[in-house]
Amino acid sequence: MFFSRKNKKLTKKEITLIPRSYDVVGDILIFSEFPDELKKKEKLVGEYVLTSHPRIRTVTRKSKSYSGKFRTPKLKVLAGEKNKETIHKENGVRIKVNPEKAYYSSRSGTERLRIAKQVKKDENILVMFSGVAPFPLTLAKHTKAKNIIGIEINPEGHKYGEENIKLNKFNNIKLYKGDVTKVLPKLKIKFDRIIMPLPKTSEQFMNLAKSKLKKNGTIHLYTFVKKEDFITIKKKYSEDFKVSLVKAGSPSPGKFRVCLDMKYLQS
Repeated sequence: MFFSRKNKKLTKKEITLIPRSYDVVGDILIFSEFPDELKKKEKLVGEYVLTSHPRIRTVTRKSKSYSGKFRTPKLKVLAGEKNKETIHKENGVRIKVNPEKAYYSSRSGTERLRIAKQVKKDENILVMFSGVAPFPLTLAKHTKAKNIIGIEINPEGHKYGEENIKLNKFNNIKLYKGDVTKVLPKLKIKFDRIIMPLPKTSEQFMNLAKSKLKKNGTIHLYTFVKKEDFITIKKKYSEDFKVSLVKAGSPSPGKFRVCLDMKYLQS
């Protein structure tokens, strides 16, 4: 059993080496890990994947992982169309994105919906580091929030966010382009709920977030934590907040992406 194209072939053993773990963004398939044994036949692997996934038009692998100021990867096209822009459907909304130009994780869709289900009518909500606006879009679709504000430093992410608001025809989202430490202090508003979906550095912005949070407001803080440190991270914020911890992914063995749902106990 093998797969062949243009006098080249994948053996049965090589087919079994094709990673079963990958991300799909719209009609783009992205391999994060790719075995060295297949790199000389990566184009043939891409063609094989296209034949077995009819809804995929482009097969890629990360040639460079998330890096740089805007946490974007480099994607090498293995087969299919060269265009890396796509529209991903999530939680009833459409999200236009080029995953090489702006960070977007399709795996977080369920988590975004979990947060939306906690929102009460007429809330004012802030999404720090809003990217291409997946959180604001999900909130606009599934809640009766009054105002949803997003702040994003990546110009490409902001551009796609603006396009996505128009694409989904929402009128209660306002996006700002720039550094959250410079943009947020200028906004003359406090929020019922603040979402901080940047696990690598979100904790650095907690004081800023607290300064814009209403009494009894809620912060959803994402961070990376080892399992043995779950109790410690909850205690860290328990003086000012009622804290619950929710697992939201595992980037590596023993390490978790978690969300701290934190109700402000301000007197």
